[in-house]
Amino acid sequence: MRPRRTQKPGAELGAVARAMRILDIVGVAEHALGVSEIARRADISKSSAQRIALELVEGGLLERDGTRYRLGIHVFELGQRVPRRQGVRDAAAPFMDDLREATGYTVHLAVLDDDVVIYLDVLNSPTAPPLPTRAGARWPAHATGIGKAILAYSPADVVARIVAGGLPRISERTITNPGMLSAELARIRSRGMSYDLEESRPGVVCVACPVFGTGGGVVAGISVSGWHNRINLDESAAAVRTAALGLSRQLGAPSQDRDTEPEH
Repeated sequence: MRPRRTQKPGAELGAVARAMRILDIVGVAEHALGVSEIARRADISKSSAQRIALELVEGGLLERDGTRYRLGIHVFELGQRVPRRQGVRDAAAPFMDDLREATGYTVHLAVLDDDVVIYLDVLNSPTAPPLPTRAGARWPAHATGIGKAILAYSPADVVARIVAGGLPRISERTITNPGMLSAELARIRSRGMSYDLEESRPGVVCVACPVFGTGGGVVAGISVSGWHNRINLDESAAAVRTAALGLSRQLGAPSQDRDTEPEH
C-alpha cells in the first residue's frame, strides 16, 4: 500500500518532507528496506536516502537491520504521547478483551486518517485467520468493515474527498463504485453496523461498529474478523454493538439514537 503523503507535480521536497516520506515508506513496508528501494519509492537519490536514513537512525526514528532499515522504537514512543488516540486505545482495552473472549475472533480498533484507517490496537485470536493488520498499520477505509463504519458517520466532505481520490480494488469484492459505496454507507447508518464480506481479503469477513465521543461525533471503529465459513455474523454483530456502545459511553458520548445522518 502506498504512503498517504504524495508529492505535488513539479514540487521539490524539502529535508523534512523527504524524511517524512521515508518514514511513511518504511512504516508501511512489511519488511525492512534497503537504501536503493527506499530511494526508488521516495523518488529521491540514493545518496539523499542514505543520508536521511542515517540521521533518522541517530534520532531513534529508524533502526538498522544489517543494510536495511525499519521503524525505530522512538516512533512508538512518540505515538504513545498522542492524547486523542492513546485515550481511545486505553479506554477500549477492556472492551476489546471482553469482545475477543466472547467471540473468539480477532478484534480491531481503528481511527480514520485521510483516506485510510490506522489500527490503534489489534487483539489476535488463534482461531481467527492470520491477518496483515497490526497496531500502526494502515488500510484503505473504503475496503474495510471498520473503515466503512467510520465513514458512514463522517461528514459528507470527508467521504467526498475519499471518493475523489479513487477507490482502489483491494480484493475481488472491494467496493470501487462511488454510487455503490454511498448506498452501502446509507445501509450502515440504518442498521448501525458495517460488514466486510471478503472486501479486504479473500475468505475473511468482519463485523464493525462506530465508536462515538464526547461531542457525539464518530471517533473510531471497533470490529471482529474471522473466516467466512466459521464466523456467526448475527452473534458477532450483537457482541460488537454491545462493545461499541459501552466504549462510546466510556468516552462520554451522549445517549441518543445512532440511526441518523451525520452532520454535514
